[in-house]
Amino acid sequence: MTSDRAVLLVAHTGRPEARHAAKETVDLLHKAGVAVRVLLPEAGQLDVAGATVVEPGPDAAHACELVIVLGGDGTLLRGAEIARPSATPVLGVNLGHVGFLAEAERDDLGYVVEHVVARSYLVEERMTIDVLVHQDGDVTAREWAVNEASVEKSSRERMLEVVAEVDGRPLSRWGCDGVVMATPTGSTAYAFSAGGPVVWPEVEALLLVPISAHALFARPLVVAPASQLAVTIQPMTAGAVLWCDGRRTVDLRPGARIEVRRGRQPVRLARLHRAPFTDRLVAKFALPVEGWRGARHAVAGPDAADGRA
Repeated sequence: MTSDRAVLLVAHTGRPEARHAAKETVDLLHKAGVAVRVLLPEAGQLDVAGATVVEPGPDAAHACELVIVLGGDGTLLRGAEIARPSATPVLGVNLGHVGFLAEAERDDLGYVVEHVVARSYLVEERMTIDVLVHQDGDVTAREWAVNEASVEKSSRERMLEVVAEVDGRPLSRWGCDGVVMATPTGSTAYAFSAGGPVVWPEVEALLLVPISAHALFARPLVVAPASQLAVTIQPMTAGAVLWCDGRRTVDLRPGARIEVRRGRQPVRLARLHRAPFTDRLVAKFALPVEGWRGARHAVAGPDAADGRA
């Protein structure tokens, strides 16, 4: 079809539900006059007649209004990788378990398409991190992440020995299973599982969270967004691995130094409404809120009856 509007569709093709949702999404968008692109590795598994097939490179989302992702948080992170070079906003429809980054659920698909067609959505920027790996005096890897960079032991039976650093000063030495360095967006992901705090997305900060550290001081830390975090693998450690968003890995040799700082380029997420983050937290984690009545129903204080302030 010929259209001056286009979106890129990214789907978890291993799930039948995602394949069905992809077909429905393409049909609805085509009826509204919006062209759809799909990635070459996914095209053969999707029944999306009329969609344009593109290579999954840095230009895949070029000139697209949105990248629509059908899947869980892992699929959305993959969509963010594809969207980042062109700064295209990402809109997630959750087909996974928690789906914390997604904006809608499967049952809302028609509602999502209506808002896309009407351009009725907001775009917010999420902080990312840039990661540098120094080994043997050279920079051997340059990475980035939306959620986190985690340094983990590569051998299950051996402990990881590291020295953590903040702003060029040593913080502590840990024998541990790993260290997570995360964004506020990633505070509800791996960092949360490791015992880190939940940080509201509007807060600009970096998180440093040790994993199962054998040390007196091994608390999670929240530092300034302009800070630089670093972890140095100690020589007696057999080896380690760097994971970025749980998707991309770099093998680390003893002596490797991993530096994390605020990313130069944020990721853009499309939002259909500005629901409070507290509501999203309660919904995604199924938090118990029975008994809440709100400020309007607050119990009157002892001076309320006689009108005293």
